[in-house]
Amino acid sequence: MMKKLIYLFIILLSACFNAQAQSKKEVYLFAYFKGNGEDGLHLAYSNDAYKWTALKNDQSFLTPTVSKDKLMRDPCIIRGADGLFHMVWTVSWKDKGIGYASSKDLINWSTQQFLPVMAKEDGARNTWAPEITYDSRTKTYMIYWATTITGKFNETASTEESGYNHRMYYVTTKDFKTYSETKLLYDPGFNVIDATIVKNGKQFIMFLKDETREPAQKNIKIAYADQLIGPYSKAGNPITGNYWAEGPTTLKIGNNWMVYFDKYRDHKYGAIQSAGLKNWTDVSDKISLPKGLRHGTILTIKKKELETLLKQ
Repeated sequence: MMKKLIYLFIILLSACFNAQAQSKKEVYLFAYFKGNGEDGLHLAYSNDAYKWTALKNDQSFLTPTVSKDKLMRDPCIIRGADGLFHMVWTVSWKDKGIGYASSKDLINWSTQQFLPVMAKEDGARNTWAPEITYDSRTKTYMIYWATTITGKFNETASTEESGYNHRMYYVTTKDFKTYSETKLLYDPGFNVIDATIVKNGKQFIMFLKDETREPAQKNIKIAYADQLIGPYSKAGNPITGNYWAEGPTTLKIGNNWMVYFDKYRDHKYGAIQSAGLKNWTDVSDKISLPKGLRHGTILTIKKKELETLLKQ
């Protein structure tokens, strides 16, 4: 009996050591924008996902060049199956496309491209907060965003906030060279923006903002699907509190989920934590982020990659 206990203790100790060793090799990176997004991409890092430090003295890593407005809002970066970092962003408040660029090191970027994903929709008013999620099963990337199309979904139309009434749309690609036709991804029966999708086991989880103005929701909710392209379930109850929240981005640390979001009317960031995606604890007072940080996304990078970024 004693030998078995010792054996189990060694296994647990080894697992703990390996987890710590792994964590020491990787750090968290927050890609975000400041102001109106005119100066481009900002990056911050963290070893514990709570305390974040701006890189390059919080100067821009990439200046936006595409669309007439030349903005770089809501940057979303993922590490692709090809080893490259792929980024999409909002280029304008009123354009019919998004920005795209790739990089090997997050410092030197490819020529920025304008992807006219809503060009075929005459009534499309905007293309906001694009994100990318990779489906390893189909080896396909899905890029998705929020758009208001004049005359559609009148059942949830409002005259408030310039009459915007969004739904989520998407395209797919395997190589960021050719793209599918644009399709509707999610109509939850309300005005929805700022979706971010992560895989959890065999399920895909969509964190989204209920943008309803009358009566005001302005909170984060969750929907689920068995496939990346859906169909997604009915959105659940709000997981954020009595404040307006937007731009969710998430991490899973061990068994705990962390969701970060912009408390934009309070001009600060918030975070909530959960072990089972049901009951959430507010940990906003435990996080520290660079001043002025706005809507972005978090990814994991290697220590060596951070060392290169720290030299900038």
